Amino acid sequence: MERNLELCGEMETVTYSAGDVLFPEGGKNGSLCILISGGVEVIKGESPITVIRDVGAIFGEISILLDQVHPVSVVAIEETTCYVTRGGREFLEANPKIALAVSELLALRLKGMISYLADMKAQYEDRKDHLGMVDE
Repeated sequence: MERNLELCGEMETVTYSAGDVLFPEGGKNGSLCILISGGVEVIKGESPITVIRDVGAIFGEISILLDQVHPVSVVAIEETTCYVTRGGREFLEANPKIALAVSELLALRLKGMISYLADMKAQYEDRKDHLGMVDE
């Protein structure tokens, strides 16, 4: 992911303090962030999902690509610096290398979810309740 930084060129740099919300769940700001340093926590409702510190990680793409509100909150957990875009989908259309990086990121996430789903299905295949219906 670190190679994503090479694609950022003249993008705006923004530094967030611990506790700052980069993307609020249910909000929509048309921005895309690429992590330079620091770390963020991804939260769905009240449930923490993951902490991300990977340089070059990308946030905000789901909202931009689907033209929907952010499905999760992304919150800085320490001083965090990102490249930030404005202009949403138009930015991706004008920057195909970054759009490809977003596609690769989404493919990696989908691969992980497929593995997770297969694991869950194998663990609960003999169940007749809601856990047995994990693939439906």
